[in-house]
Amino acid sequence: MPESLTPFLALAGGGLLAGVAAILMIALRPGAPGNALLAGTLSAGFAGFTAVTIASEGVFPVILNHTGNLWGVQVWWDLLFSLGVAFFLILPRARAQGMNVPAWTAFVLATASIGLLAMAARLFWLEQDGAKQAVPA
Repeated sequence: MPESLTPFLALAGGGLLAGVAAILMIALRPGAPGNALLAGTLSAGFAGFTAVTIASEGVFPVILNHTGNLWGVQVWWDLLFSLGVAFFLILPRARAQGMNVPAWTAFVLATASIGLLAMAARLFWLEQDGAKQAVPA
């Protein structure tokens, strides 16, 4: 196998394909409700992948990755902007469902996408449960 084709490239490429597919599905189904099971599964899966990464490589490489050059800082800022925008958009819905905003904020700040996906899963579940409760039997 050529040196440029590493398992890391496959993981990155797979993530790109999954991300593009998710964005296109969201764009093509604007009225679709959020999926609590999918968001929860993604949160748990990413938490597991993160745990394996920390166990095998430690935490310090995160700092090196995001401070080693301008691209590292650019990627770090991009992650922070994306997280901030997503949190800004989800927060009003979370408040409307009575979610504990300070606790979720701390969890998202501590874990980034892991916490945001878990928060989305809880939000989607509450919204779907509320919709079921509102429908007369």
